[in-house]
Amino acid sequence: MKHFLWFVLGVIGGFVAAHYVNKDPRGRDVLAELDARISEFTDRIADAYHAQEAAFAGPETPVAAPAGEDASDRPSSAL
Repeated sequence: MKHFLWFVLGVIGGFVAAHYVNKDPRGRDVLAELDARISEFTDRIADAYHAQEAAFAGPETPVAAPAGEDASDRPSSAL
């Protein structure tokens, strides 16, 4: 419980500090640059994740229909 209290106090302190920094034009510029860098980083991580996910999925190969059944009659298994 003690660790949780320190965590909550740290989060509250961070919000208060960011509020005061945001009041100053120079601080606002610093926070805007930080936000842009974080957004760029998360976009790169998302792109890498999607590329890796596509690499693991590989090319989709059609599944042959069982004998006597037409493949167009089966429901598609789209993701």
